[in-house]
Amino acid sequence: MATYIIGDVQGCYHELQRLLEKINFDPASDRLGFVGDLVNRGPHSLEVIRLVKSLRDPIVVLGNHDLYLLALGFECVQYHGKHSLDATLQAPDKEDLLHWLRKQPLIYFDKKQNYLVVHAGIPPQWSVATALERAQEVEYILRGNNFKQLLENMLGIKPEKWEEDLIGWNRLRYIINAFTRMRFCDQQGELDLFSKETATPKPELYKPWFELMNPEGVDILFGHWAALEGKAHRPHIYALDTGCVWGNALTALRIEDKRYFSVPALNNSTKL
Repeated sequence: MATYIIGDVQGCYHELQRLLEKINFDPASDRLGFVGDLVNRGPHSLEVIRLVKSLRDPIVVLGNHDLYLLALGFECVQYHGKHSLDATLQAPDKEDLLHWLRKQPLIYFDKKQNYLVVHAGIPPQWSVATALERAQEVEYILRGNNFKQLLENMLGIKPEKWEEDLIGWNRLRYIINAFTRMRFCDQQGELDLFSKETATPKPELYKPWFELMNPEGVDILFGHWAALEGKAHRPHIYALDTGCVWGNALTALRIEDKRYFSVPALNNSTKL
């Protein structure tokens, strides 16, 4: 039995199938996990989410594109940019898929095997225990009856900095942005949500979050940052977004021995 955590799939269904073949995935004994962003930009988001939902006890954390799908699917926002979610939004099982997706966590922590999965990162001012508590604040609402209010109010970049006395949507928005959109921040957790490459225009202010955070001996697996090409160069930190949707590769990490498995992206002109 093995556990494999897979990087951002983003609708790259055929590459996911090839990756499962490469690792000789046995659904009866192996377990799969995903660092978020199952959907969007790639051509087969519907097939990906259906596959993941059908798995036995999958590990799934929410990414920013998964949250956008929820907001669109429940008609909480109007998005006028490009996306590849039409098939999912028009699927006969859309409601079932969306309700399953909103029940997924922002963070997954396996105490026995001592690893944590998050889509983007953890602010350096939070311990692992605190991060789990903050995630539960959002998860409680997203899984409850008032989830649409959260989806209506989650978008935006403010507040950029965490304060303990933050309340309401500002508090929840910061938590969501930190876990699903963060790449660079400062030691106090002020977020730079604009820089997407491996460097920021303001290196005197911001650094990659994992250079500032103490992982406390916990292995932290994350996605979201394709420009890293799977290289974080820090103990206990594993970057798994290797840019499949951008024409690079889809990658999995086997938890038991920290071995990587990758398959190249297929040439598909329908990717956005």
